Amino acid sequence: MFDHEALIKLHRARANLIANIILLLFSLVLARLWYLQVYKGKQLLNYSLQNRLRREEIEAPRGMFFDRNGSLIVNNVPRFDAAVIPQYLQNKKETIRKLAEILEMPEDAVYKAMAKKSNIASYKSVVVKKNISRKEVAIIETQNDELPGVAVEMVVSREYVDREVGAHLLGYISEISSSQLPRYRSRDNFDYKLGDFIGQSGLEQQLDRIIRGQNGYEFVEVDAMGRRKIRVKSEDDFFKEIKSKPAIPGPNVMLTIDRDMQLSAFNALQGREGAAVAVDVNTGEILTMVSVPSFDPSSFSKGLSNNYWGVLSNDPRRPLRDRVIQEHYSPGSTFKPLVAVAALEEGEAEEKGEIGCTGQFPMGRKVFHCWKKHGHGSVDIYRSIRESCDTFYYRLGKRMDINTIAHYVKSMGLGHKTGIALPREVAGLMPDREWKKKRNGEDWMLGETLSCVIGQSYVLATPLQLALAYAVIANGGKLYRPYVVKRIFTNSGKTIKTFSPELLSKVNLSPRTVQIVQEALRQVVNDPKGTAYYYGHGRGIALAGKTGTAQVIKMSAEKLFAKCEETEYKYRHHGLFIGYAPYDDPKIAVAAIVEHGCHGASAATPVVVDIVATYLKKFYPELHQKYLQEEKSKGILFRAVPTIDSSKLQEEDEDTVLLEDEDAGHGGSSSTSQNLIDGVLGNKKLTPTLPVPGINSSVREEDDDQQNENGGD
Repeated sequence: MFDHEALIKLHRARANLIANIILLLFSLVLARLWYLQVYKGKQLLNYSLQNRLRREEIEAPRGMFFDRNGSLIVNNVPRFDAAVIPQYLQNKKETIRKLAEILEMPEDAVYKAMAKKSNIASYKSVVVKKNISRKEVAIIETQNDELPGVAVEMVVSREYVDREVGAHLLGYISEISSSQLPRYRSRDNFDYKLGDFIGQSGLEQQLDRIIRGQNGYEFVEVDAMGRRKIRVKSEDDFFKEIKSKPAIPGPNVMLTIDRDMQLSAFNALQGREGAAVAVDVNTGEILTMVSVPSFDPSSFSKGLSNNYWGVLSNDPRRPLRDRVIQEHYSPGSTFKPLVAVAALEEGEAEEKGEIGCTGQFPMGRKVFHCWKKHGHGSVDIYRSIRESCDTFYYRLGKRMDINTIAHYVKSMGLGHKTGIALPREVAGLMPDREWKKKRNGEDWMLGETLSCVIGQSYVLATPLQLALAYAVIANGGKLYRPYVVKRIFTNSGKTIKTFSPELLSKVNLSPRTVQIVQEALRQVVNDPKGTAYYYGHGRGIALAGKTGTAQVIKMSAEKLFAKCEETEYKYRHHGLFIGYAPYDDPKIAVAAIVEHGCHGASAATPVVVDIVATYLKKFYPELHQKYLQEEKSKGILFRAVPTIDSSKLQEEDEDTVLLEDEDAGHGGSSSTSQNLIDGVLGNKKLTPTLPVPGINSSVREEDDDQQNENGGD
């Protein structure tokens, strides 16, 4: 018989056990629910939101550039890029095919763009084409259902208002390269990453860490295919708790340059190769800085095509080179006033002393020629500069030691970097005995001095150095550090830093020396016998200055006396004019060079005239009118810059001739510019390097060997 009571107890025990197990399990579920919903609820909500939110970087706008009058010259404008987000790509092959068709680009190009960024997280976007048209934007947006993982991104692009004008000074920005990334990360506090834009040249590079601002980020809601969703605020209150970081724009920069003067210089140089720079003689402010040929810096930030880059990098005219500070030239006869200063100070030249010029200056077996084949006759210090007599300076060179000349010339700004806060400035070269001994292991020869005193042979200078040297003559002996940044300020207008003139040195020149050289320079332009009279007077600008012509290759006397215009273009002389104005109250010094321009008077003087005329009309209109009235009273009527009269050039220009003997060697070679850059300095190609620290600092020594070779301090 069954024991019913025992059986009931057994079933009851089992039921209790099962009930307890169920209760325990239910309690565990409730506990877990409490843990997830209450204790971990906020954290898990954020995790959940991340499945429908995407963090997007907000690029900080770079600071804008303004000219000295507040005219905007570098702006930020919106740009649209086409991008793909690998995580959301569906039917990858078909999607990319459609995208390539819309963008009118090869499918391979899309895959290559993605491959370049294959090391980044799959949820981050990869730009496949920059600066797409509004039509392409519209097509992508209207077909977004068929393009999962494809997005249109709006980014800030750099716009250079005057395009090619001043491109070398302003510089350009482009994406940081993989080779630059480690160096930038180790040097700066910024969190650089591939895809970031950085300054690569000019002020964009020099000021990069100051004007780049601080990037931010935001979260956007996306659907399952990665497309942005339009949120309704009332149903998305949780977005208030999602933290975002607004981007902080970089501060703006007011430059010392004047936009109108920039345009004037650029237009005057159009179609040629050369440079022009203008400085305030009493402060060192750069008023104009133009190099041609140029390039459009906007194209770099909008996405440079391989074709355009190929054109720029392979162009024999070197449009990427800033000829104002990165190219040095033989100064030719523009160097003579500096030698005159040294000679007057040392008592080797007198105001009324004269020498005879027959057109030749024998020196042992060598014969040095004056540019005027049959000579100038009796020449004093004034005429030596006014009519650019080479023989006068040969005699000075025979009397003076090269070290003495070098001392004065270096004190006026040549032979070393100016200290302008721009990258890749070259130092030029003012040789002396020690330099040659160190460089070649040879003693200095007298014939080399004779070549140097007329601005040939080893002597090399940048246009900026020459402008500063003439500013020293104009202001009576003060050498200022040139600068291009006037003020840095916030978007609200609050000044962060203002920059002031910095006097580097005071050259101890007697007032009489200054007066003599200034008067001679005035005569160059305003005396009918002056080399720049035909092209420089009659504009109401009271210009003083000096023409110069520099050979680019060594040639015989027979070839030197031939017509320059009949020579193959690449062998034609460079033309220079360096001057200041007004001659009775100097305010501005200007240097201009036209490569292969043949003559300084006809090629470079009109460039300087246009720049100075623009300056006086804008900033000193009453003074400009005064000079016009004075010229009118003297019977000098205003006239436009004349067209080139080649029949007059041979008797108006100067200093293209040196040695008759082909063996230049130790006898005083006149081989200049390209020959000497190749032979003495080495034909080094200036390659992009890291930005220079701080705008207060002078330019870094980018190459110690080059600095030594350039004769820099």
